[in-house]
Parts: sequence; structure tokens; C-alpha cells
Amino acid sequence: MTNDWPDVFPGDSQMSAIMRAHDWKASNLGPPDRWPEELKASLRLMLLSRFEMWLGWGEDLNFFYNDAYIPTLGFKHPTALGRPMSQVWKEVFEDVKDRIVSVMRDGVATWDEQLLLLLERNGYPEETYHTFSYSPLMGRGGAVEGLMCVVREETDRVISERRIKQLNDLAAALLRSKSRSDVIEAVRGHFGSESRDFPFANLQLFDLPESLDPGTGDAADWPVAAIQRGEKQAVEALGGAFSKLPTGPWEIPPRDALIVAIEQPGEAQAVGALVLGLNPYRLLDEATRDFANLIAAQIAGALATIDAVSAQRRDRDRLWSLSQDLMLVCDFDGVIRLVNPSATRLLGWREDEMVGQVLADFVHPDDLSATAKEVEKLAQGVTTLLFENRYRCQDGSYRLLDWNAVPDAGRIHAVARDITRERQLARDRKRIWALSPIVKVVATTQGIINAVNPSWTKTLGWSEADTVGRNILEFVAQEQEAAQQRLAKLSESNAAVVESQSVFRAKDGSHRRFAWTTVPEAGMLYLFGRDITAETEAADALIATEEALRQSQKMEAVGQLTGGIAHDFNNLLAGVLGNLELLELRISQGRMEAIGRHLETAQGAAKRAAALTQRLLAFSRRQTLDPTAVNINRLVSGLEDLIRRTVGPSIEIEVVGSGGLWMTLVDRYQLENALLNLCINARDAMPDGGRLTIETANKWLDNRMARERELPPGQYVSLCVSDTGTGMTPDVIARAFDPFFTTKPLGEGTGLGLSMIYGFVRQSGGQVRIYSEVGGGTTMCLYIPRHMGPVTEIEQELRPTQLDAGGHGETVLVIDDEASVRSLIVDVLADGGYHVIEAADGPSGLKVLQSDLRIDLLITDVGLPGGMNGRQVADAGRVGRPKLKILFITGYAENAIIGNGLLEHDMHVITKPFGIEAIVSKVREMIDEGDKLGNRSATGQSDP
Repeated sequence: MTNDWPDVFPGDSQMSAIMRAHDWKASNLGPPDRWPEELKASLRLMLLSRFEMWLGWGEDLNFFYNDAYIPTLGFKHPTALGRPMSQVWKEVFEDVKDRIVSVMRDGVATWDEQLLLLLERNGYPEETYHTFSYSPLMGRGGAVEGLMCVVREETDRVISERRIKQLNDLAAALLRSKSRSDVIEAVRGHFGSESRDFPFANLQLFDLPESLDPGTGDAADWPVAAIQRGEKQAVEALGGAFSKLPTGPWEIPPRDALIVAIEQPGEAQAVGALVLGLNPYRLLDEATRDFANLIAAQIAGALATIDAVSAQRRDRDRLWSLSQDLMLVCDFDGVIRLVNPSATRLLGWREDEMVGQVLADFVHPDDLSATAKEVEKLAQGVTTLLFENRYRCQDGSYRLLDWNAVPDAGRIHAVARDITRERQLARDRKRIWALSPIVKVVATTQGIINAVNPSWTKTLGWSEADTVGRNILEFVAQEQEAAQQRLAKLSESNAAVVESQSVFRAKDGSHRRFAWTTVPEAGMLYLFGRDITAETEAADALIATEEALRQSQKMEAVGQLTGGIAHDFNNLLAGVLGNLELLELRISQGRMEAIGRHLETAQGAAKRAAALTQRLLAFSRRQTLDPTAVNINRLVSGLEDLIRRTVGPSIEIEVVGSGGLWMTLVDRYQLENALLNLCINARDAMPDGGRLTIETANKWLDNRMARERELPPGQYVSLCVSDTGTGMTPDVIARAFDPFFTTKPLGEGTGLGLSMIYGFVRQSGGQVRIYSEVGGGTTMCLYIPRHMGPVTEIEQELRPTQLDAGGHGETVLVIDDEASVRSLIVDVLADGGYHVIEAADGPSGLKVLQSDLRIDLLITDVGLPGGMNGRQVADAGRVGRPKLKILFITGYAENAIIGNGLLEHDMHVITKPFGIEAIVSKVREMIDEGDKLGNRSATGQSDP
């Protein structure tokens, strides 16, 4: 134990002893000798205080409290020590969470008076009331690191005052009763939506024929036999016919009813029974039974009054006994004649120690003069209201009492309320005002400053005399118009709390930036300001530093990407160029038998280069997709034979297709490529053979499941590929989607396969997840959104290459700045029977579109010179030809131009490099589609 422990836990209090013995190893705060000095100072203050206090420190608000707070915790003491506040008071944490956020985030203190909290400190939800404040605790650097709560439990007082008021209100209602039926109606009407103690009440008088159910108004047979047998009270469980009773202000109905006898003097048996639904959040104790008896006594008194028998004195005696306030009767010479039991509870003196003594024996010496003057006024018939003085307790301390007194029949009848804690809390609020580092300002809705705390002067240099009486706008250094507009809104009757920032002018001419919280209330504005000048300057510097770092990281990434691309493309270009040179040599030698082999090799290398480009675009999530409605079960079935040939006979393949699988809207070819890649990766992970499982399923992701997968909640189709191979380590899983990352030997993999799959799925609105254990195999799951639209799935069939374009004189406009590509397309389509018009840039092509020539199809490159790209030409062309069919061709991704992968009607896209059969097939397909629908393309501006 270090020397710091005695300083952290001062005194000999119970909590000091418990905290000394506490094992802090499991706490994220560590041992006390490592605690911040701010926390230690706060603990010393709290442990030495006689007021109920607790403090929370750190992000989890680790919980500390003093001796005075132990009764509030109940059985949670001492296990609450050091635990997060959200766990200690988890049952009411949501009720106070906004206050905690206000303190921890904004450094704004809170205050609540007699707040209702349903605490579970005795094994059940219990109705309690607390007056408390949350104040921020500043750590090193001025940031809020914790909060201090000063609390006073007022459950007994609130319930006592509530019951007294209810008794008074009931008495007033009973006074207006003229008959026994009126008494019954008065009792039933008095309890209900506002009655916390008894959510409903029903009075059954035995000389009346029937009693009604308070919930339905129907006749009810209440279980009052015990009262008729002579019992004073009985408790009955509610249920069955009484299961739909009123709940009052609570969310649940009473579980039990207290049945109390209504008795009258001179009667051998009870004259009736009072049925009271019990508060479901309080145990039935003697005070509640007494309170019920008081209600019954009032009812009996009202019945007796109606029968000319008065029982009012007995009721007053009950109130005298149960009141939480001190009640006193004395002579005008100050001799005490009567005191109620609360005098003993508040001051400690027994009744016989006070009765017969003079008031001066108990009044604080400094308050004697004022007390004597007040008694003199009472002797003259003047009523005393809200007179305060201090009374000596039996232990020598003093309690501050607030008196109301009236002179009557030669005596003074007085009632006193203990306000000692109230005054202490008021002094605490003043200290918080004076010591708070937050700048606090009180102003009118017109902006006239009424008060400022010392932090105003400390931060800005303006004294209170310099400030009070001036308009707050005089101190605003920048954006005065915006500040004036905020002030105008705050003056409106429905104004809400406003968060803002303003630059204020200090007395020395410097400027300070503040983050303000302005609270409008009761025609005044309460402003809480935090000086964020240093934070703002630091944030600006950080932004500049982060921008420089991002640029550095970007250049590093470009370097890595360039190296990887160069390696793969150099290999592929070598294959293309070498075979073309050999082709030229063989032709010159007349060796025609080798031409086919060299052509096939060069074409294969070129196609692999195109695939690499698509993988790179997929990784960047910017490739052009052609989504269609796809049934993934059918897609898997169509690829099953290819997959079996690819993975070889040593791998057992199992396909588990879910019945009723939802449709998806996805690029079919990209998905086929992704599935094939996953199966090849699975094969490579099982060099000695194994099982490969392809499984589909419908997935409905709720909020939690979607959050785990970084997806919006909703319906998805999952496609999972599982193997029984070597598995992955967590480090490999973390980097699996990085470009050019591979665990395969040098030369056996580019590291672009998974990154391509990831980019394609993310661009399609889905997600990829890896589930793997070393030695336990791997599962790769693709989650793709369900397609809810009316699009009919288009099944793609493999067709042999057809170079017969099948044209019938249709006119096609071809726009491409690359002469070789333009020439290729023109030659192929012209040979196929189409009339072809060509243009080298956007403006030239647009002139043709704006002419009267017939145009059946526009083929345009996306990237064009001349100030207009392909999408702009297409949009401009459709102004006069709204039904014009358009085929985009592109060698790179330009989603911003073609609509982020979502094309309009009769717009399609094909990517370079493409085969001759691909362009011919696409042109024939688009023109034939229009013919089937009976919608020919525009032939001129007059007939679009």
C-alpha cells in the first residue's frame, strides 16, 4: 500500500474502510496511487461530506460514494463500488442518461427536484423521489472526466406531502356530500389517474344494495367477508373478474387490494368496506395501512356528519401523528403546550423534554430577537408566513425550520418544515456558480445581461461592473448578424435550447471563440459557454497535418499499385507482342500452319489483360456494371459442371440450394466470375483433397445482424462457399481484401481475386464476410440485396460466335475518337448490312443527331474530346429523339458519366476490349428488341 492511500480515503468512515480493503486490480482505473489528482481530490471532498454524494469517473463513470449515500443503495452496497454507473443503476439509467450526457459532453451541470425513479435496491421496483444535481468534474487539461452527484432522497417527504394533500382534497370533496351515495361517488372520483398510492378505490356500504366495479361500472361482488366478520383490514389478490381494473398513473394495474373497515362510534360492526388498489411499486407497510385508515376515517367522518355524528377530531389526531412536518402549540409567552411526533424525529427531543419548556430554550441565540418579534406580531393577530429560524437538536446541532403560524383561542398553532438541506443545496449552487470553469451568463430575451459568473471575467477580462446592464451583442466580435438572428429566435414563446458558436471580444482586444448552450426559460436566457479557442486552432492544425498525411499515403498507394499492375501487364504484353512478331515472321517465311497457334496465344494474353483491368476496376468499386434480375440457384447450377472440371476429382462438391430463393439484381458475369474465383481459392486451400460446399439462403437481417455485417437492415440472398482446407489466421483474414495481397507462392497469384470480388459486391449494395479457423476450413459468404422490382430474370444462353450481323439497312451512328476502334466497328457493321455514319468527337456526332437523318442506334465512346463526353452527347441527342437507342463503349470506369451504373431505358454499355461477335450481337439484340416491341427508333426530329 502506497503513501497515497490515506490521502485518497480520509477519515474513519465506513466507505473509507471498504475502499481501503477493495481490490482494484480488475478496475480499469488501476490502483489508487495511479489515479488522477482530480479524482483523488473529489474523493476526499465526497468522503468527508455528511451529505449524500456519489461520483463517477472515466468513460464508464466508475461509481464511488460516501457513508451518507449507503441507505439509498440498499442491497447494492458494497458491490456497487467501482462498477460502471450504468450497471449500478441500470433500471433508471435511461431516465437520467440525457442529464449524464449533458454533463460529460457539454460540461453543463444539471438539477432535478423530487424526480421519480423506480429503483431496484430492495429486490423489487420501488417508487422513490430524489432531489439531486450532476456537476462536471474536470480532469487534466480541462476536459470533463467525471461527474459529482449531490443527492437528497425525499421519498418519505414526497409521499407524506402527497398523502396529506390527498387527505385534504378528499376531505373537501366529502364536505360537499349530501348523502351516502354522494360519499361513494366522492371516494371513487377522488382516486384514479392521479392517485399513486391507490390507483383506484371503491366504497361498499353494507346498507346499500350493491357496489360497482370502478373499471366497468358493472355490479361487483367484492371479497369483503373478512370485514363483515369483524376484521379491520384484509389484503386480497386481484385477478379473475378483477383483472381489468384501472392502473392510475402507473403502467401496470394493482396486484392486490387493501380492504379497510369503515367504522363509526357506537356501532358494533363495520358499516362498510373501503377497497383500495395498492401501488404496485411499494410494499404494503404500516404507514400505508395507517394512511388507508385515515382515508377510511375521513369517510366514516363524512358518513357520521351526514348522520349528525362528528368524527373530525379523530381525523385531526391522525394527521397530527402522521405529518412529516413539525406541529407545535404554544402560549403567547412562549411556553410549549403540544408537539407532534415529528418534533422528536426532526430534533431528537422527546415530547416530555419539550412540553412545558419555552421556545427560547431551543432557538439559536442569533435568532432570538427576530423570533420574539414574530411572536409579538402573532399576539396582535397577525398570521406568520414563511418565517425562518434555527432550532437546537438534542445532539447540539441546529436545524433550519420554515414556520407558518396562526393565533387562535389564546394560543399559537404552528407548522414547521425542515429546510436545512434546501438551504445547503442553495449554497452549493452558489459555490458551483462561483467555481465553475464554464462561462455562465443570465440575460433577458432582449440580450441585456443580468449576471455573469467569475469565469466570464477570468476568460474575457470584463468585470461584472463592466458587463451587467449591457447587451451581450456588444461583446460579439464576428458574425453579429447571425448572433442577432439567434437572439430573436430565442425570444419567441416556443423557443428551444440552442447550441451555437461565437467569437467574443476580450477586454485586451483579443478574440476568444466559445461554444454556447443557451436555455430559454421563464422569459430569461441562461447561457453556458466553453472557451474552445485553443481547440479550434489545434483542430485547424490537425486538418492540415491530416491532409499532408493523406497525400503521402495516396502517393505510397499509387506506387504499390503501379508496381503490381506493371508486373502483370508486362507479362501479358510480352505474350501479345512476341506472338505478333512471330506471326509476321511466319507469314514472311510462308509457314502458314503456325498462324492459328500464334493468333490464339496473342488473343489469350489480350483477354487476360482485359480481365485484369476489370479486376482493378472492381477493386476500386468503379467498374461499369450491367445488373439484371438473377436467380442465384440457377446461376450456380449452370456453373456446376465448369466448377467440377476446374477443381478436379480430388475435391468433393456439394451444392445446397435454398428453396424459394429470392431474386437479386446483380451483374451476372461478375457474379459468375466471383463464384469461380472463390471455388479456385477453396481448391488451392485443399491440396490433398476435401469437400467444397456451395450454399444459398434467404437472409433477413435485423438491426443487430445488419450492424455486424456493415449493411442496412433488410432482406438479402447469401451465397457461401465453404472448404475443409487449411483455414486462415486472423492476420490473413484482416488483409484478404487488400490488392496484390496473396499467400500463394511467387508467380501463382496476383492478389486481385478477393479484392475484385469485394469491390464488385460492395458496388452492388452487398457485403463479403470471411469465417475461418486455422485447420478448420474457410467459409466465404456474399450477401446481395433482394430484388423487389418487377424485372423478369433474363436467362443467358451460351451461343456460338456469329459474325453475321443480320442488318437490314438500319442506320447506326458511331462516335469514337480512336480511329482504329471506330474503323473496326464501322467495317464490321457495314459488312453486316447496316448503314453506318461515323464521327470523331462529341460536337460532330451531335450535329448528325440534330439533323433529319434516320438514326436507329447511337454507339458512342464515353470519353470523347471536343468538350462533350459520350453521356452528354446521348442526353442532348435524346432531346429531339426521346426513343433513341444508345450503346456506350468504354475502356475505363466512368460511373459519374453514365449514371453510377444505372442506365436509363434503351441504354446499354459494353467495355473495351471487346470481341467482334460481342459488338455485333449487342447491336442486333438492341435493334431486334425495338422491333419486337413495335417501337422503331427515331427517324427524325419531326417524328422522334
